[in-house]
Amino acid sequence: MSHTTATTPDPDEPTNVVPLRRADTPALPAGTGAALERDDAIPGEVLTEEESAALDQRLAAQQRARNAAGAVARVVRTGVTHERTRRMGRAVVRNAGYAVAGSRIRRAERRARRKHLDLEQAITTLRVNGKSSEDFHVLRELEDTLERRRAGQAQRGRERRIEILHWSGGIVILLAAGHVVLLGVAAVQAVSGAGSLTDMWHDIVDFWTTVVDLSPAGGYWWVWAIAGLGTWAARTIPVGRASGTLPMWAADAEPTPADGRSIIPDESAVLGALRHLGGLPLLKDAFKSGWGSTITPTWVMVPHRDGKGWRMQLVLPRGVPVEEIVKRKTILAHNLVRLPVEVWPSEPKDKAGVLDLWVADPGALSGPVDPWPLLHEGSTDYFAGVPAGVNIRGDLVTARLFEANYAVAGVMGSGKSTLIITLVAGAMLDPLVDIDVFVLAQNADYDPMKPRLRTLRTGANPETVKACVDTLNAVYAELDVRGKALQEHGERAVTRKLAEKDARLRPRLIVVDECQALFMDDKHGEEAANVVQLLISAARKYAITLVFATPEPSTASLPRKVMAVTSCKACFAIGDQQSNDAVLGTGSYKAGVSAVSLEPKTAESPGDIGTAMVRGIMAKPGLLRSFYLRKDDKVDEVTPVVERALALREAVGVATEETSTVEPVVVDTLADIARVMGTTRRMRTTEVLQRLATLNPRYYTGWSLEDLTGYLTPLGAAPYKTGGYMQVSSHRITEAITERDENGDGDDVAEDGDE
Repeated sequence: MSHTTATTPDPDEPTNVVPLRRADTPALPAGTGAALERDDAIPGEVLTEEESAALDQRLAAQQRARNAAGAVARVVRTGVTHERTRRMGRAVVRNAGYAVAGSRIRRAERRARRKHLDLEQAITTLRVNGKSSEDFHVLRELEDTLERRRAGQAQRGRERRIEILHWSGGIVILLAAGHVVLLGVAAVQAVSGAGSLTDMWHDIVDFWTTVVDLSPAGGYWWVWAIAGLGTWAARTIPVGRASGTLPMWAADAEPTPADGRSIIPDESAVLGALRHLGGLPLLKDAFKSGWGSTITPTWVMVPHRDGKGWRMQLVLPRGVPVEEIVKRKTILAHNLVRLPVEVWPSEPKDKAGVLDLWVADPGALSGPVDPWPLLHEGSTDYFAGVPAGVNIRGDLVTARLFEANYAVAGVMGSGKSTLIITLVAGAMLDPLVDIDVFVLAQNADYDPMKPRLRTLRTGANPETVKACVDTLNAVYAELDVRGKALQEHGERAVTRKLAEKDARLRPRLIVVDECQALFMDDKHGEEAANVVQLLISAARKYAITLVFATPEPSTASLPRKVMAVTSCKACFAIGDQQSNDAVLGTGSYKAGVSAVSLEPKTAESPGDIGTAMVRGIMAKPGLLRSFYLRKDDKVDEVTPVVERALALREAVGVATEETSTVEPVVVDTLADIARVMGTTRRMRTTEVLQRLATLNPRYYTGWSLEDLTGYLTPLGAAPYKTGGYMQVSSHRITEAITERDENGDGDDVAEDGDE
């Protein structure tokens, strides 16, 4: 073993000694230095003060570097494992995937346009399935169109190439040809050993590098690269997001239940939910046969974000109708980790056998709706509609008033009045609208609106029913006045300009709440149903809107002939399928247009109050969450709206007067007969009766020849037989009217509705 002995320093020169000790040499105890033997000597080196200070600095710098490296490692480790960093990474990967998917889609679209695949497919289909002469005529037109497109495309290609040559002055062709010649010469020299093809290629690259460097943008190539990449991403990412799907690991992190069900309803989640639906043996057999695993399902629309949820369309296996999936909506919602109200399966009218499924985000349909947009300011236009609520995607829904009528139903505590009050409040903010409200029960919901209403009658009594029927009859008779007013103005329908100009054409809104008491009334029920049907059928262009509401929808409370002509229907929480279809139409429940799963308000929970399944209010049947105008002992949001409505009405000079009674409609039969006969000298009694029924269906429908004869005989205008037919003489009718007017006898003038 060799050892290095420490050099003995000069006693007169101050030194620092740095011992160099083996790792296995133990530290010496104090006081043992004199007893050291040769083999126990400690190797070391004598340093000056400057060298010692430098060594200390190096050691301190090394320690600081180690500390900094450790801190950086901790920061990197924390950043890599932090959820925000993971989300950012997933976002980058997700958008990159969308960009790639969108690029593929755009490339396929360009290829389809370039090769005219749409026309080729149509031509192929007609060649295979065409049968009639019209089909072959269309086929020839499509073939001619395809030929013109191809010829035009070729012509545009030639023009583009000529334009490039003209624009470049032939420089592009010259340079390209020159490079080809040079490379050819270099290849020949390389074969003969006189030159190198690689050197020539490098010379060409150097030439273009010099050109780029000398150009104004040569030093900023990276700017052009970034701009090109950004443009590509901006064009492809939206396309990919709308039409493409990504693996789950690239999606936003969401909690997953212990049983593996995913919160995100992607393809696998939906197929898993259907797999465990139960009660459908043919669906079970399809899964056993490999549907969803070895057999790829047909996705008409892949799962994608749609408002506050996800939407998809899937072709179901044979023997599995969409109706059966709708019946198991509760189980389907459970399998998708949703409430039943958050899952809406249906079948598109134009895609038979396709499951159209919309799944809301968890909790998206709970909680309060945003405040009514007109709560603090603004006015409305009856002819443009009023804000009524939001759809399941959170978009504003504007409810029509002009050319629309409403039927609203739902059990008590479901929110019917919420929607109707919103409609009435919106109508009030149009100063031209006259509003009549009849509540056929003891109800104070509309009392705060009374100052702005033309009529407000409440109570479950015959007087209120009679007043409601009289108003409906009066409005129906008013159609004649409105029709004449439109003729005077030369218009076919009421417009806002006409309503502002002519008071006879002001819009009217009539609300009948608890309408079952009207249509089921023993004395006036049938009459009310008849006049409402006629009124709705004829009043579309006259700016008259009717709204009916009932807690117990049926063919008695909402007669079929009334519902057949009602355009807008809203069904809040309802008890059964029959009641649901009584409002929304036969077959609605089976088609997935159902309010049966909605829950009314209870003492334990607000349920789905204010949420309704609607048809006719939106473009497609769906859920509507109505705005809510609060009125209680703590908050009053209705009164300020009423005061603003009164101010708007006063500003345009329209007075608001409540009408507690309705004048009866007077029918002058002699005048009506003279009107329907016109200038005709005589007319068959059957034609007179037909024209009278058309003029005033409610009064004259059911009149017979005996009724007409019995009425005209005492007046000296009885029908007579000539030419083999009973006829009425216009001369006799004129004489009867003249005699009545001269004698002041009004016995033949009756109130509409008198027997």
